[in-house]
Amino acid sequence: MGSEAPIHVLLVSFPAQGHINPLLRLGKWLAAKGLFVTFVTTEDVGKDMRASNSITDKSVTPVGDGFLKFEFFDEYLKPDDPIKKSLNTLTADVELVGKKFISQMIKRYEATNTPISCIINNPFYPWVVDVASDHGIPSALLWIQSAAVFSAYYHYFHKLVPFPSETEPYIDVQLPSILLKYNEIPDFLHPSSPFPFFGTLILEQFKNLSKPFCVLVDSFEELEHDSINNLSNSIPIRSIGPLFKNDTKTTSTTNISGNFFKPDDSIIEWLHSRPSASVVYISFGSIVHLPQKQVDEIAYGLINSQVSFLWVLKPPHKNLEVQPHVLPNGFIEETSEKGKVVQWSPQEQVLAHPSVACFVTHCGWNSSMEALSLGVPVLTFPAWGDQVTNTKFLVDVFGIGVRLGYSQAENKMVTRDEVKRLLLEATKGSKAEELKKNALRWKMAAEAAVADGGSSQRNLHAFVEDINNLAHNIPTKSLPF
Repeated sequence: MGSEAPIHVLLVSFPAQGHINPLLRLGKWLAAKGLFVTFVTTEDVGKDMRASNSITDKSVTPVGDGFLKFEFFDEYLKPDDPIKKSLNTLTADVELVGKKFISQMIKRYEATNTPISCIINNPFYPWVVDVASDHGIPSALLWIQSAAVFSAYYHYFHKLVPFPSETEPYIDVQLPSILLKYNEIPDFLHPSSPFPFFGTLILEQFKNLSKPFCVLVDSFEELEHDSINNLSNSIPIRSIGPLFKNDTKTTSTTNISGNFFKPDDSIIEWLHSRPSASVVYISFGSIVHLPQKQVDEIAYGLINSQVSFLWVLKPPHKNLEVQPHVLPNGFIEETSEKGKVVQWSPQEQVLAHPSVACFVTHCGWNSSMEALSLGVPVLTFPAWGDQVTNTKFLVDVFGIGVRLGYSQAENKMVTRDEVKRLLLEATKGSKAEELKKNALRWKMAAEAAVADGGSSQRNLHAFVEDINNLAHNIPTKSLPF
């Protein structure tokens, strides 16, 4: 780029761990390629990010050939403000404040001769593309779920195929590449969803789908070839994942991450002490909160199966207003030789550890991609949203999973006997060997996708070329639409 100022890209993230991580991973990769990246989310999570990382508000950090900067905006609400109790009103409030903040940022950077050339958002903040459009700035969307789930929302929004309704709640959905049963679609789209608000919010992004010049998806062509291929006939979509695999290439220049907790070295040290392929890793993400009775059944299933385990039992999210989980009396003492219970873990490091045999997961897309890309079989325990669809793919399409739990909408309890039986099935014998073989095949495919010349690397480089061309008002040939 010579002596001219680097291209400036603004990333705006919804304030949740599962949204911040992939967008920040993309930002670090773009910075490493020589771009100036400003990452924005709310002050609410900014406090946690600053406390657990080497992040300072508005300071510029070199990353590879470029730079990364953080800015946080406050919702101007006190933590105990009643509006925070309602997701509907809180989202509307954040939109009002966020639009004003981003608009002021755009003007401020324009005035200091570092204008923003591209704005990238992730779902749940659909208003970001409106701000970009109002200021005449090209925008892109980072879709942080699977391409198959994107396809489900796309077909629902455009009414391309029938979906379950109040009058027909049990119909199956025929997408171009797969048939999903009524309880396998992203359940925010189902009339019985306990959280219809999230479906409405995500569909707002589809109303605005003509505005982004590109949709990036944290997946890879080899994994979701059919879904990506079918979507590419209608929208400019590029698979650029697994983004966390790219992230490992930038950690040599910066240790900044999107985590809200400081790493606990004792976890990896404990894993070092366990035999190869012996530990069951259990984690249900940063938001999912299981009923206490279900936690009890999992605990007794662990005791009865005698497997070695690392269980991440997080405190409930501060906005949920539920009681922390309690383990059965004597559980810690009885399992002290075989198990470890923690409140947070460095998941990528844990899944990459040779002592881990399988992963009991809520099947969020980040966790699903990490398991696939690190060659770890899964026991699926979905709660809601895209997790139920990811379960279908992990078990029936990708062949690395065994069904253990049910979505919370189904309101079914998994007994300790089932927990014991399926833990043993996924860790010992012919089924366990088959799952591991498939998982290792996907691991190799993921590594090939992010390697130099791989499908995701080619797509990322083409995306950077598009940003450069758009910034210099050069007609770009690589834009499909």
